[in-house]
Amino acid sequence: MGRSVSYPTGSTVAFRLLDDEDDDDPDWTYECLVDDITAAAKAAFPSLEPFQGWRGREDRILLRNAYADLGVSTYCGLAAIWLAERVDNRYWEADFRQPRTARAKHWLAQVTPRFEQLFGELRMIGRFSNGEAIYERA
Repeated sequence: MGRSVSYPTGSTVAFRLLDDEDDDDPDWTYECLVDDITAAAKAAFPSLEPFQGWRGREDRILLRNAYADLGVSTYCGLAAIWLAERVDNRYWEADFRQPRTARAKHWLAQVTPRFEQLFGELRMIGRFSNGEAIYERA
């Protein structure tokens, strides 16, 4: 069964090709992508703060605020830049005392158009039955 790039369930996702054809160092290409994402997201969404963490084994969290995580996942030259409601224990403990879920969904709905405009070079248009995805230029 084929597979595609990973991203958290329920997240807003923008896809981008990794430009590593001209470079022999894929790690450098990845770090440049991370730096670009971090700088652009911080400028567009000032409430996001640097954060180092993971969701599972493939989804790296780069930035976080009180409501959401912004991260990146890569696979075979394709990057998924994603924005998703937080799922960590500290978030749910704070939500128990003062519910945040509705505010988080509202914030995500507000920033989604700007997020997609900023990071979306490709748009997923479908998946084959074996799990491989099909993309078109945005």
